[in-house]
Amino acid sequence: MMSVKKYDLVIAYRIYPRVSKNPPILNDDKYKLAEFCLKSFKESLGSLNIKIWALLDNCPKEYESLFRKYFEPNQLIILNLNAIGNKASFDLQIKILSEQKDSEIVYFAEDDYFYLPNQFRMMVNFFTQNFNVDFITPYDHPDYYYHQLHRYKSIIKISTYHHWRTIASTTCTFLTSKTILIKTKKVLMLYTKKNVDDATIFNILTKEGVTNPVILFRSLFKKSIFVLYFRIWRHGWKNLLFRKRRKLWCPIPAIGTHMESTFLAPTIKWNDFFNQSI
Repeated sequence: MMSVKKYDLVIAYRIYPRVSKNPPILNDDKYKLAEFCLKSFKESLGSLNIKIWALLDNCPKEYESLFRKYFEPNQLIILNLNAIGNKASFDLQIKILSEQKDSEIVYFAEDDYFYLPNQFRMMVNFFTQNFNVDFITPYDHPDYYYHQLHRYKSIIKISTYHHWRTIASTTCTFLTSKTILIKTKKVLMLYTKKNVDDATIFNILTKEGVTNPVILFRSLFKKSIFVLYFRIWRHGWKNLLFRKRRKLWCPIPAIGTHMESTFLAPTIKWNDFFNQSI
């Protein structure tokens, strides 16, 4: 039973003042892109009572004003970081969210996600109303439909506005609980201490496919898949063999999308939402 806390949700939102990947819009102006994404995030949160930590990694002063524009002083804590980088800022998110005492529900946010309005609560509701939910991503990644890594049987649940399915991995933008975060942070921190990516840490936690002998055998014939599975087992064998399998869920259709032009979440006319938001 989750204890009553002051806020519905505590967020650690990390931001870096350079454009990464290939955003579908505003790809030459990180500040405008950052505001575009942050505004959508605020609108998606709706009436949720939230507290947000803004982790500004080597950001100019105007980024502080950006967060103050969208969040009230009692909601906001700003930390200015001295170019500590992606992995160290993720480590700081883990520390903040696992040690805070304001909410049981926590959210890891990256600065290059766009969210649909008034839909974030659906993730919170799905998490609190279902017993076998450990992590939720807002992002329905196109890879889930065709990539060899995602050839496994998913569990499907149906709600009023979405289907929800179990998946193997996602990016470093996700929702979980403080309790689960504390139990899984050793695996999550592999991202900060070892040469591993987000796919590795989540495959270690979810174990989707990576413990199936048939799938492992097939990986021998595709180098990129074999290298990933080797890395997963090298760094996560104790968790794979002896720890609880965690369930990571995504909504269909998506609640948000990673702002990478070639990997926008499917079935949604994102350009329509982009144009409305602009």
